[in-house]
Amino acid sequence: MSSNTQFGPFDLSGRHAFVTGGVRGIGFEIARGLAQAGASVLISGRNAETVSASAAELQGDGLAVEAVALDMIDDEAVTGWFRGYDRDIDILVNNVGMRDRRGTPELPPEAFARLLDFGITSAYRMTRLVQPGMASRGKGAIINVTSVAGPLARPGDPGYTAEKGGMAALTRSQAVEFAPMGIRVNAIAPGFFATEANQEWVGDPVVNDYIERRIPMQRWGHPAELAGAAVFLASDAASYVTGHTLTVDAGLSVRM
Repeated sequence: MSSNTQFGPFDLSGRHAFVTGGVRGIGFEIARGLAQAGASVLISGRNAETVSASAAELQGDGLAVEAVALDMIDDEAVTGWFRGYDRDIDILVNNVGMRDRRGTPELPPEAFARLLDFGITSAYRMTRLVQPGMASRGKGAIINVTSVAGPLARPGDPGYTAEKGGMAALTRSQAVEFAPMGIRVNAIAPGFFATEANQEWVGDPVVNDYIERRIPMQRWGHPAELAGAAVFLASDAASYVTGHTLTVDAGLSVRM
C-alpha cells in the first residue's frame, strides 16, 4: 500500500462518497473529512434549501461536495435518484436517523417502527443500491453510524437503542456477506457528542455532571472528532478491517 499524496494510505482522491444525513452535525463533519482527504462527496437531506446551504458552506472551503435533496425513507424517490445517477459510489456512509426519547409506555408501535425505518431500513436500502456496483469493481467501503446506545442502554430510550443495536448487527451481517466481493462494512459508534439533536442535554447540569463523573475525558465530543474515524474506515489504511464497530466515546464504554 503506497501513495504519493500527503495523505498516504488515507488518500481518497478519485473516489466518490455518499453521506446520508449530511446537512449538519456528525454527517456534515464526516462529509467534510472525506472531502478533505480527496473524495468527491454527495450529502443528502430532506430539505432542498438546507442541504444546498450545507453543501455551499463546504464548497466555500474549496471542497468537492454536492447536495442531494432526498427523503431517505422514500423508497421510490431514493431508488429513482440512484438509477439516474451516472457515477459510481465507492464510499457509503449511512448516517441518517431520528431521536424520539420516549419510554416504552409513551412510545407507540408506529413511532417505534418509524425510528427503525429512518435508521436501519434506510441504511439497508442504500446498501442494496450501491452493493452491485461495488461488487462489480471488487472494492467498496460502507460505514454505518451506530452509537454506544446500541450495546449500552439508558432508561426511557428503547427506540434509539433498538435502532442503533440493529445497525451494529446489520454491519456484522453484511460484512460477512460482502467480504468475498471486496466490500468492507464497518461502523462508527459515537458516545456523547454535542450535536443539534443533543442541544437540550448540552445545557443540562445533570447530564454534564454525569459526563464529568462517567466519561474519563470528562467532556462532550465535537462532531469534527469523528471525521478521522470515517476517513480511516473508508481508506486503504483499513483494507483488512471489516465487521468492526469503531467506538469513539472518550472511554465511556470501558470505564467500570
